[in-house]
Amino acid sequence: MPELSQEIERTRTLLPFGVAEVTGPSMVPTLHHGDRLLVRYGARVRPGDVIVLRHPFQQDLLVVKRAAQLREGGWWVLGDNPYAGGDSTDYGAVPEELVLGKVRLRYRPLKAGQRSLFALARWALSAARPVLSDRSASRRFRAR
Repeated sequence: MPELSQEIERTRTLLPFGVAEVTGPSMVPTLHHGDRLLVRYGARVRPGDVIVLRHPFQQDLLVVKRAAQLREGGWWVLGDNPYAGGDSTDYGAVPEELVLGKVRLRYRPLKAGQRSLFALARWALSAARPVLSDRSASRRFRAR
C-alpha cells in the first residue's frame, strides 16, 4: 500500500494544494514508487478519481487509492495493481471524513544518474503528467 510522506499534512492547513511522495506498488501502472503528487485538498471526489486518504485503521498513515464507488459508510477504494492489496477489499469502505483530497498531477523526480542532455530532455518530456480519472474503476469493482 503506498504510504505518503507526512509533508502533505504540514502544508494542508496553509494552502489548498500540497505535495506528496508515493511509496509502494499498489497504484502501478498509474503511479510508481518515488512519484510526487500534487494534491488538491477538499476537491469533490467522483468515482474513478485518484485520492489521498487516511488509512481507516492507522489514521497517521496516508495512502493513495482510486475511488471506485460511494456507498453507505463511505468510499470504496481500490489500488490500480490488483496484486498489491491494501484497499477496501481488506478494510471496507472508507468514511468520507478520512478523504483528504484529489490527486491532480504526477511528476517523477530527476534521477541522480541523468546527466546527459538526451536524458534531461527525455525526463523533461515525460516527468509531469495529469492524473486522470478512470471511469472504468466502478466496472473493475463489479468484476471482482
